[in-house]
Amino acid sequence: MALKRFHRRRAVFLDKDGTLVEDVPYNVDPDRIRLTRRAGPALSMLHHAAFRLVVVTNQSGVARGMFTEEALRQVEHHLRRLLAREGVPLAGFYYCPHHPQSPDRRFAVVCSCRKPQPGLLRRAALEQRIDLAGSWMIGDILDDVEAGRSAGCGTILLDNGGETEWRLSPERMPDMLAEDLSHAASMILRGLRLDVG
Repeated sequence: MALKRFHRRRAVFLDKDGTLVEDVPYNVDPDRIRLTRRAGPALSMLHHAAFRLVVVTNQSGVARGMFTEEALRQVEHHLRRLLAREGVPLAGFYYCPHHPQSPDRRFAVVCSCRKPQPGLLRRAALEQRIDLAGSWMIGDILDDVEAGRSAGCGTILLDNGGETEWRLSPERMPDMLAEDLSHAASMILRGLRLDVG
């Protein structure tokens, strides 16, 4: 019997804080969560172009004892409601709760899911049959870019002031720079890749 060939899906992986939502450090209060400027229409365009939208986010606040994983589940539910108002389904919400310096031994690990490691993207790809080579990672810092490149995705850095260290290397060079999610979405849909090196 021939093996059934599964259709591979394209995705846009989104960093959460500073990319999808306004950056409020360690925030899990739904009342303070706001989509970034022009995010709703941008994500709607990507959704209608058959990209799955997947959040991949480091959440070391869990490891630091600042909030619980249950609080993150509430954040996810709130994000799903915000995006539903824009007619956009969220295909997945993947987070890393670890930090090597956590006082809690459960979270004090060097893991493969904390960006710049690509573990969250690879897990999503496995669970949702996503074609990483046909997908994109959008974030506001170079750790997001490195995670995307390591996973085999195209990468877009939002040049919005989120990156402050600028530790550059070949693995951390984005395919494109964008002003915001709307600009990033339009470049993805035009199929452009700019050399920013």
